[in-house]
Amino acid sequence: MRTDWDALTREVTACRACAELAATRQRVVVGDPGPGFQCDPGPGPRVRLAFVGEAPGAQEDAAGLPFVGKAGQLLDQLLQDSGMARADVAVLNVLKCRPPGNRRPSREEIARCRPYLERQLGLLQPQLVVALGLTAVAWFLSGGGAGAGRTTLAGARGVVHEARGYRVIATYHPSAAIRFGPSGAPLAALREDLDFAARVLAGVST
Repeated sequence: MRTDWDALTREVTACRACAELAATRQRVVVGDPGPGFQCDPGPGPRVRLAFVGEAPGAQEDAAGLPFVGKAGQLLDQLLQDSGMARADVAVLNVLKCRPPGNRRPSREEIARCRPYLERQLGLLQPQLVVALGLTAVAWFLSGGGAGAGRTTLAGARGVVHEARGYRVIATYHPSAAIRFGPSGAPLAALREDLDFAARVLAGVST
């Protein structure tokens, strides 16, 4: 199974389907399956929790790794506060390349990158997915992305959705929590939703 992930990584890294993204990126940010994903343990989930965000930012583009900037540091802290650890989760994005200027991904870009995320999730078979931000939430719940359709974060939060064959919790992206500050609603919501995810994984609440 790890061999399958490595083969997919090589394929994603070589992708040039989005001409603008391929021309402006420094590195393709494939995603991190987590250190526990080494082999196929048999049927059932291969990772307990997977986070899916929107797209790499500047620091991720430079490092080739997901969620290593300020948003990633906040996510790490909130995971720790919820009794979880970054090392125990998979971290992915809807897009594998940074959109110039951190603009919102287009529908066309999301559509071209969709098979990669579908295949990653198929390999990981996460027990639970936390979708970070409206683009990721819409990817699961509306089949769109880029904030498409009628999906809203306010309407999607607080429950476990059955979407695309996975159990999905919707919440704000850590970048929104940073943008609105320590007293803003997104940070409080993100903290609450990660606590909810921890309880779901513990079997306390479904």
